[in-house]
Amino acid sequence: MKVTEHLESAKGKTLFSFEIIPPVKGRNIQELYDNIDPLMEFNPPFIDVTTSREEIVYLEKDGLFDKKLTRMRPGTVGICASLQHKYGVDTVPHVLCGGFTKEETEYLLVDCHYLGIHNVMALRGDARKGEQYYTPTLGGHCYASELVGQIRDLNSGKYLHATVESENCGDFCIGVAGYPEKHMEAPSLESDLKRLKDKVDAGADYVVTQMFFDNNRFFKFVNAAREMGIEVPIIPGIKPIAVKRHMQILPQVFKIDLPQDLVNAVDACANNAAVRQVGIEWAIQQSKELKEAGVPVLHYYSMGKSDNIKAIAKELF
Repeated sequence: MKVTEHLESAKGKTLFSFEIIPPVKGRNIQELYDNIDPLMEFNPPFIDVTTSREEIVYLEKDGLFDKKLTRMRPGTVGICASLQHKYGVDTVPHVLCGGFTKEETEYLLVDCHYLGIHNVMALRGDARKGEQYYTPTLGGHCYASELVGQIRDLNSGKYLHATVESENCGDFCIGVAGYPEKHMEAPSLESDLKRLKDKVDAGADYVVTQMFFDNNRFFKFVNAAREMGIEVPIIPGIKPIAVKRHMQILPQVFKIDLPQDLVNAVDACANNAAVRQVGIEWAIQQSKELKEAGVPVLHYYSMGKSDNIKAIAKELF
């Protein structure tokens, strides 16, 4: 089923979903299953699986260093197919502009279609590791709105180099990202919302937000999006704080603000076990307020761990 079909069938009930990161290559997929298993009791209708773009490595040979591109995590599409087969749950592979040509994107989408994957999350992606600014891949898309357009074209049988007359074309439900505190590269929240409107106008079916820790930011974002004419479902993304270092990492990487009450609570913790409990309690309160406000889904960024997500979900679902 499509994500939007799950939302319609829920008839206003708030659903539970989460996002996972593929393990680094060389690790066993059982580790992934072990972290997903405890969350299946909460009946997620879909699971997001991230995609990592290529990285640059330097290999030494005869005293010289040879520059190579590599991917450190296994293919997202294969993991999605495995999860659908094992758990009978819909999956949402993340599809990036960065690191992929339009042809590679088409191959990926064709594979998804063959495997019965009906949902994709269309993202521009970040700068390559070690680079300060995002640089479009040669032969790829510059913006997520362009990627959404390619997916919509494929849904109607329009491939890059041909039009295919078929009753079995792709019919992907397309998710895109929204930023309650604006994207780090956007000059203003209004300009960022215009970019989001471009993605929706190109064919996006729903929005999932970047993490935030102040629900007022989310509510204001949704109101502003509606005023701009963005009518698709908007799903809040929630990340529980887990270690003290998150106080520095999250604002630096995602350019988000942390409420002072949360900062004070974490500063008072003697160890990371206490920090993890603070993160759980904060996320529970966030989630309860969002659920009372009638959000369609509570979507959690698990970062490969499930114990804190399970503790949160037990209080809500």
